[in-house]
Amino acid sequence: MFRVGSVFIPVTDLEEASSWYEKNLGVRKIQEWGEGSEKGIGYYFSDGSTQLGLVQVEKVASSEFNVNENKRNAYFNFLVDDIHSVYTQFNENGVRTTALEEFGGMTCFDFYDLDGNPFSVVNEVKDSPFHTDQVMKLQQSKI
Repeated sequence: MFRVGSVFIPVTDLEEASSWYEKNLGVRKIQEWGEGSEKGIGYYFSDGSTQLGLVQVEKVASSEFNVNENKRNAYFNFLVDDIHSVYTQFNENGVRTTALEEFGGMTCFDFYDLDGNPFSVVNEVKDSPFHTDQVMKLQQSKI
């Protein structure tokens, strides 16, 4: 059975990015790896089992794709319980964000790290088929 183990994010300044991710996403360090130009840091979140890896690179590649001419999309998103407080915190910390949007029972916004990597933050309503509780019901019923 497959699960997402880790998500890797390219960063050009590992030390600076490390501080930024710890401050803004609340991740906690597992361990550093590598040396020279091939190094990174592994993190865990206080909730969930997916890990986050920051990987030192010389140049950041795009971490989003085009939905159409006017819309780009990040490859993954972060789930939060209180999106409004996260949005306020990010803005108070000087994190570049888009406006909050609400549609289809979901509230979301995008934010960018120090290298311009884009990410989405979402909060689903309880009855959304994509809400964590609804997905867990599907997993338990093995559908």
